[in-house]
Amino acid sequence: ALAADWVVSSYDQHAQRNGDTGAAASEAQAVDLLRQLLHWPEHWTGLCVTGATMANYVGMALARQWYGKQHGRDVAVDGVWGLPPMTVFAGASHSSTSKALSMAGIGHGQLHALPLLPGREALDVAALERALVAHGDVPCTVVASAGTVNTVDFDDLAAIAALKARHPFWLHVDAAFGGIAAASDKYRGLLAGIEAADSVTVDAHKWLNVPYDCALTYTAHLPLQLEVFQNRSAYLPAPLAVEDNYLHLAPENSRRFRALPLWMTLLAYGREGHAELVERNCASAQRLGELLGGDPLFRLVAPVRLNVVCFTLANGDAAALQRLHKALHEDGTAYLSPSVLDGQPMLRAALCNWRTTDADVEQTYAALKRLATAAVHPSP
Repeated sequence: ALAADWVVSSYDQHAQRNGDTGAAASEAQAVDLLRQLLHWPEHWTGLCVTGATMANYVGMALARQWYGKQHGRDVAVDGVWGLPPMTVFAGASHSSTSKALSMAGIGHGQLHALPLLPGREALDVAALERALVAHGDVPCTVVASAGTVNTVDFDDLAAIAALKARHPFWLHVDAAFGGIAAASDKYRGLLAGIEAADSVTVDAHKWLNVPYDCALTYTAHLPLQLEVFQNRSAYLPAPLAVEDNYLHLAPENSRRFRALPLWMTLLAYGREGHAELVERNCASAQRLGELLGGDPLFRLVAPVRLNVVCFTLANGDAAALQRLHKALHEDGTAYLSPSVLDGQPMLRAALCNWRTTDADVEQTYAALKRLATAAVHPSP
């Protein structure tokens, strides 16, 4: 992936459409290769964007266009003025969803956070159903999480999909982080039901280890995508082979050939390589969780569900936890991000690098134990 990224910068090709270079053809193949790796539906089309925020934006822009059609309006032509606000239901959605709603003109004030399952970051589907019943027959959008940012928890996509038979809503699945888990037979079941999604976000510059900036957006509604993003200019050709004429399908006109690193890494490591990466990272996260959970200095604040370990100091001292994070950063052994879960400060270890092994976990734990002791009992 890194070598491919050097090639991309060296040649500086415009990944806009076929005919000029091979960039668009390579992107179409990379997008389909990833779809196959994750066992997602054949009729989905996709493209590369800069990151999960932009992929979520594409999903919300398509939802907005669909919503307008439900009211007899072509929003891409006439705008949203005069339409009733589009309600968006979600559980523990990523902050980029709120940002995407702002950019799409839907408004982040239309995002309604519903109750979560006890002790989870997963949406309470019964609460969603009650909200949909109360909402009536008015179309809306549901944003489901396939890997929350803190604890990598998954909404029950199959149960949410079943509600589509009774209620009119656009289903967007944010699988930016957890989507790659589907590369492994062991973890693919976490995403059961995703085939009912209308749009999906998945990141390449996280667990796939592709250099920044690269994420993907998939959809089951290519015609809507063309309506939203078609570019109209005398010096640009009209869309012919729409599915790989990205000028008319993406927010950007000028597009870096970011699909080449993705294409290269998918071919280099294949199904077995990516499944091994997922399973090794998850096993290493379990090992770190066992070490921390068995040490009286620490306390896990959530189960290790996939490849993220969330923990705090057992004594609950927030100031000491802050000292620990600062010392760990200065020590340079590992990078852990600070976060908050249910109002409680914590540290979050996310294992997604292709080189991470249990040896790194053991080294990280040793550093945490050493530095935590000093943080809890600072020198006068």
